[in-house]
Amino acid sequence: MSTQSWTDSQPIVSIKDVHKSFGNLEVLKGISLDVMKGEVVCIIGPSGSGKSTLIRCINALNDIQSGSIEVQGIEVNDKALNKLELRKKVGMVFQQYNLFPHKTALENVMMAPIKVLKQSPADVEKRARELIAKVRLQGKEESYPGELSGGQQQRVAIARSLAMNPDVMLFDEVTAALDPETVKEVLVTIKDLAEEGMTCMLVTHEMGFAKEIADHIYFTDRGVIVEHGPPTTFFDQAKDERTREFLSQIL
Repeated sequence: MSTQSWTDSQPIVSIKDVHKSFGNLEVLKGISLDVMKGEVVCIIGPSGSGKSTLIRCINALNDIQSGSIEVQGIEVNDKALNKLELRKKVGMVFQQYNLFPHKTALENVMMAPIKVLKQSPADVEKRARELIAKVRLQGKEESYPGELSGGQQQRVAIARSLAMNPDVMLFDEVTAALDPETVKEVLVTIKDLAEEGMTCMLVTHEMGFAKEIADHIYFTDRGVIVEHGPPTTFFDQAKDERTREFLSQIL
């Protein structure tokens, strides 16, 4: 497995000239970006622009054809990579919650640390209860997913991912399937993580949230990064005509 020494002064995620195709369809056409430890990066763009594919490539859910993705010096595209080692470092939360319906919220959060990391059940339960409290779901530990709202299920999914103690959290349009009333509670949870210093990469359509939380915003279209910058300038001083057109339609 290809690794190199890594320090906090280097990008925790480094993406260089990444290309990804599905059959004859080229979805990523040479994407490059760096994310520093503790940074919050939001990736925005129209449907089909490659945002979710890029996020999935970082967690090795999709292979890439060429280029390089490194997480703390680990080359994600290395054929010898133990993906479990990568996923200890990189947590991911999806649009769909993917909770086990026959397990309680507490059991869902506890499963991976016990089964994958082989940690002590007593230690894991203590940590899981702390995480459920962190995502503001005290009192829901024994509830099953079917007894929870969509927003509550998504917060259980966030707690489940945090239970693996990742260094980076990836969020792939995590509010897209939620009722408007429950979107805010999930966004508040993500904001709390960001303020605590968690490195976060978010694919999102929530522009107000991106403007509030992001250190850097990337706008993708047709598999390339069209424009990027800090939110203070990105939203009000976009230089590219395609960026301005996109923002005018959603703001």
